[in-house]
Amino acid sequence: MTLQEHVAQQIKELRLSYNSGEGLSQEGLAKHLDVAPNTISRWETAVYCPSLQDLEKIARFFGVTIMRFFPTEDEIEDDQLLTLLRTARQLHQADLEELTKYAEFRRARSMYKGKRRPKAGRKRRT
Repeated sequence: MTLQEHVAQQIKELRLSYNSGEGLSQEGLAKHLDVAPNTISRWETAVYCPSLQDLEKIARFFGVTIMRFFPTEDEIEDDQLLTLLRTARQLHQADLEELTKYAEFRRARSMYKGKRRPKAGRKRRT
């Protein structure tokens, strides 16, 4: 299971077990988090991965720690990911934020590989 799939599973479990097992609809959770309902669906199916800020909002809403969304070392099968997580735990907060930004940059760069990147600023109307 990938990290993104683990996050997706945790979000779905929290949503379905909300309010003593009564659950909460995706639309209801979206309203509380101020996001579009299809965003919740995409998080739960691992199409999109929520940002750290989104994970923090979700954790606060459900009253859990943000660490809930990260697998324990026993659950991680990928040795490279396990090494990265162990190392990240030893970093200072500023270094961890820099590492996060770099990872997001690399992910964005790979999404546009071989494609034309959008230009900064607003699109011109013709």
